[in-house]
Amino acid sequence: MDSLQRARLIRTLLLSLFALSAAACGGGGGGGGGAPPPPPPPPAEWLIDENFIFDGGPGADGIPSLENPNFESASTISTVNPDDLAVAVKHAGEVKIYPQDIMDWHEIVNDGPDDDPMTLSYCPLTGSATAWKGTIAHANQSFGVSGLLYNSNLLLYDRETRSLWSQMYEAAVFGPRIRELPDRLQLIEAKFGTLRGMFPDAMTMNRATGFIRDYPQYPYGNYREAAGLLYPVTNADNRMHPKTRVIGVRDGEGVDDTVTAKVYQLGGFGDSTVAINDQVGNLSIVVVGNTALDFAVIYDRELEDGTILTFSPIEGDGANIMRDDEGNVWDAFGMAVSGPRAGTQLSMTNSYTAFWFAWVAHFPDSDFHFSVFGP
Repeated sequence: MDSLQRARLIRTLLLSLFALSAAACGGGGGGGGGAPPPPPPPPAEWLIDENFIFDGGPGADGIPSLENPNFESASTISTVNPDDLAVAVKHAGEVKIYPQDIMDWHEIVNDGPDDDPMTLSYCPLTGSATAWKGTIAHANQSFGVSGLLYNSNLLLYDRETRSLWSQMYEAAVFGPRIRELPDRLQLIEAKFGTLRGMFPDAMTMNRATGFIRDYPQYPYGNYREAAGLLYPVTNADNRMHPKTRVIGVRDGEGVDDTVTAKVYQLGGFGDSTVAINDQVGNLSIVVVGNTALDFAVIYDRELEDGTILTFSPIEGDGANIMRDDEGNVWDAFGMAVSGPRAGTQLSMTNSYTAFWFAWVAHFPDSDFHFSVFGP
């Protein structure tokens, strides 16, 4: 498909998004009696290379998002195995767990109280999860699956303006909200057994979604193990197997592929918890990970008062994963739970887990910490 054909295809898909927006705003059934006005043409500016935007197949909302799904206790749920991957999000004072086998089929969950919503997205093709507050420009938002991919990664759309948002750049890349950034939420991706051990009282999303899906069955065959990709990417790097799971961090935000970035292979931490005090660009960070638990998080170790802490790992203490050189104990969401700084929250970093190929396609100047190879 040449550039002109691709541009026409993308325009058609975007017009369908705007048409959906007009219908959702009451075009068909209100009291006016007339036909709704035609949707406005989409704006032309993109922050990403249009030549690497591809139609994923199902179209807008062809992969249906979940809206305020059902939950049950992590301690009693029977449909999630301890070794299954899942994502934990802390929002509105509550930790919830979202199994990855459900996210594979829906990719987006809009959840949380009406006055403080959140959106969790997971892209099975890039192995990446992000969580955003649902408030944008003082309005509550929900997101859907656009059907478009960039660097094989999910492009979300917000249901108010139909702007397109890059999951991995965590920015609006097309439409009325172009260049806006979401308010990010900290998440933890790990084995379900790991998360249940940390947060035994957490509520876990169950399979009563209202959709008929074979949730135990991964929908993309051997994709996670195979070296091949389904779509071209802007930058390829063969230093690691493309599907190696890494946690990456960058010193920057938005659509910027020149930022200083670094990745840490989840297979490189070992079977004991490790704390790495590191520097990435201007960021002083701590990386805490455990290969056996399939777990890693990254926080900014510089506090608001300018103090830069040095951390060491903690083993076998539930959600408490590290202590610092002042004697404070910190949990997996970066909160000091005891010590002289109890109640202090470490700042988030621009970090998340993804497949190596996807991370380095978005952030080509990435260095890596470990020398372990394989998916």
